Amino acid sequence: MGFFRGGRGGGRSGRDHGSAGRSDDARDPDDDLTDDELRSQVRALLSRELGQGVVLEPDDVPAPVTVARILEWLQTNEFSYFVDSDGDLGGLWRGRLFYFFLFGDEAEILQVRGQWNREISIERLPEVLEACNEWNADRIWPKAYVRVRDNGMVHVISEVATDLERGVTDAQLAQLLHCGLSTGSMFFDAIDELYPDPAAAAP
Repeated sequence: MGFFRGGRGGGRSGRDHGSAGRSDDARDPDDDLTDDELRSQVRALLSRELGQGVVLEPDDVPAPVTVARILEWLQTNEFSYFVDSDGDLGGLWRGRLFYFFLFGDEAEILQVRGQWNREISIERLPEVLEACNEWNADRIWPKAYVRVRDNGMVHVISEVATDLERGVTDAQLAQLLHCGLSTGSMFFDAIDELYPDPAAAAP
């Protein structure tokens, strides 16, 4: 149907970043190094290339993602937020509801989930699904999908999830949170174009 036209910024590159051609026996010796040993190697490499000692700042060292770190990012950027009755952290961005979840056995999976600020009737479900599928085929972020509520109304959802088992620096966390909010807002803007709100236009 061609819902979304124009450039594909942030789309799939089509490159295969897998380990094709590498057998299980051809292991990288770095696989057995500890984090401290790898960090020491990085310092030595940078020192050799730059001709000076390099010290990693605390913010440059990956650490586990926590609700406290997400809260700190929200407060630093002066974003309004709330904690609902279930203890989930969320906020409104450009009139859309976003939540920040941590999943996994070690709460290592960060998910930024957004919800479009309007509902769609069940009769339009096939065309909304087609729009979501087209978005997902052309773009990496966010994952777009719908949920049908018990009352038969359809909610449009955006989602950006990242496995942070190895930790994340402050700069990386900020980038991931911003990615979840900004790309989710871009998707909802596209849905707004498909279904303009008559009440938002002057009579």
